[in-house]
Amino acid sequence: MRPGWLKGVLLAALVTATLLYLGCHRSVVQSHSEHRHIDHMAIHNDSVHGQRMEKMAANIEKLLQAVNKLQPEAVRLAKADDKPREDKKDDKVVVKKLFPNSLLFKKWGEGLSEEEQKEAEDLFVKYGYNAFLSDRLPLNRDIPDTRHARCAQKRYPADLPSLSVVLIYLNEALSIIKRAVRSIIDKTPASLLREIILVDDHSTNEDLQEKLDDFIALIHEERPGLLKRVMHKEQLGLTQARLSGWKIATGDVVAILDAHIEVHVQWAEPLLARIKEDRTVILTPVFDRVNYDDLTVTRYGPSADAFDWALWCMYESFRPEWYELKDESLPAKSPAIMGILVADRKFFAEIGSLDGGMKIYGGENVELGIRAWLCGGSVEVIPCSKIAHIERARKPYLPDLSVTMKRNALRVAEVWLDEYKYNVNIAWNLPLQNHGVDIGDVSERKALRKRLKCKPFKWYLENVYPLLDPLKDLLAYGALINPLKPDLCIDQGPVPGSTPILYSCHYFAPQRCYYRTNGEIYVGGIKSHTYNSNRCLVDPGGGLYPALYDCKIATQKKFHMLWDFKQGSSIQNRVTKRCLEIAQGEDSYYHLIVQRCTGQIWNIQNYIAERAPRG
Repeated sequence: MRPGWLKGVLLAALVTATLLYLGCHRSVVQSHSEHRHIDHMAIHNDSVHGQRMEKMAANIEKLLQAVNKLQPEAVRLAKADDKPREDKKDDKVVVKKLFPNSLLFKKWGEGLSEEEQKEAEDLFVKYGYNAFLSDRLPLNRDIPDTRHARCAQKRYPADLPSLSVVLIYLNEALSIIKRAVRSIIDKTPASLLREIILVDDHSTNEDLQEKLDDFIALIHEERPGLLKRVMHKEQLGLTQARLSGWKIATGDVVAILDAHIEVHVQWAEPLLARIKEDRTVILTPVFDRVNYDDLTVTRYGPSADAFDWALWCMYESFRPEWYELKDESLPAKSPAIMGILVADRKFFAEIGSLDGGMKIYGGENVELGIRAWLCGGSVEVIPCSKIAHIERARKPYLPDLSVTMKRNALRVAEVWLDEYKYNVNIAWNLPLQNHGVDIGDVSERKALRKRLKCKPFKWYLENVYPLLDPLKDLLAYGALINPLKPDLCIDQGPVPGSTPILYSCHYFAPQRCYYRTNGEIYVGGIKSHTYNSNRCLVDPGGGLYPALYDCKIATQKKFHMLWDFKQGSSIQNRVTKRCLEIAQGEDSYYHLIVQRCTGQIWNIQNYIAERAPRG
């Protein structure tokens, strides 16, 4: 038994005795104060109380003496405990990290029990973000105001248009939807917010049934009829979900958002004010990123919503004239939108809303941007409107979104890109003719374009998005294969690094090569924009192996970067006269080399016969 424990017991006894003593003494005082007539019995009681108090005092004195005797020994033992001892264990409980390789626990999750870790990881796998943490955060949590300082100083008209907000979701965490709704209600003036429309694209989560109904009923106690709900009987995809919400909206302006968002303060007013000025603009707010692991908000500055030839979205700088204004609070022109859009409800209908022929995911936002510009409208980013958007670790719809993205991109190209549609085929490594992808019926969309008297895509490239580089001088593209080893393809090799290699064919971007009319061969993809640079295949002029260099650097340094090639022939450098070939090394593996030509030939996946040089 540790003396420290005994000391504690004795001290507790001392305190108890003292309290009893004081309590007894107080009762006697109260007895005397409450009774003015003291009889014999009262005197007797006082005598008994006095004896008891004397006894207690004696007992307390004994306890104090015992404690004082033990105190030096207790102090000595305490000091001994403070000395480092090899066999002494840390009192802190160390919990095993069950998922050290999970993206969720890279920076977050310290101190969770094993049971909590399991729950958090299960929810993360299910949703692609930290639903475990979301369930424990307030629905009305504070997020930082990340707007430019000038935004807070702006004043907006009192007679702004009314607003309908559409939130689309598929198997979203219930707390995430609740927080989105709460933030919209709390940060949108009640006089402007007509309704919030929840569009469920056939979710299977039980939480999104009765529990969501209960939440809606609770909101209706505060704002009767504010929330509306649309439920798809089958999964139709993002485009159809957005259309379903827009069709039942009644506000002057419709904002179509994801459900995994939180709006910032005064997010709606700058959007509504801009549409009041010009009903033909399609608007997008500026996103801040909500980290999928700790759900903290990271500020993003305003950027243009752009795209490459595969029609994948990307952020890009605005046109130079916007920066010359030196005011980050001003609206800025953008080639497209990133997915979240705000538009005049009736104008949105006039230009064809969204293409209902799109499948599941991807391309619909780029299509809307192109169509708006070509058919009488425009697209702008509104920096003073900020929305915090959760960055998922994975998307909920398909494991490989490129399947529908490719199909939708080809559909956009067929309707809107005119003679430039071949760029989409090249970006997806598809033949220019007979690509074999079913893009659905586009006759209605082509009729819409004709009815609206839309401009040609050439006008868009010249006036809206001149940074997009038409790949007009390509002769061939795709994987380069030597028939001596048809299972191996030229590959860009390790990155960073500058040595191309042979690798088992998988036909993805690292193995895509491009041969241009000027003799350059790009390896590892081709860029879609004029501000980018590609990597050119180079014969160093000595040694055994070829190299890859930034084409601009290779040109400046006058590296040997021009080659002669025809389908089914050799690849020969125009200056060194050496050929790109393969050879088996001492390690028994085949290697990509440059040497005196031995007659080896190459084939490329897609050869553009009509552009091939005549010989």
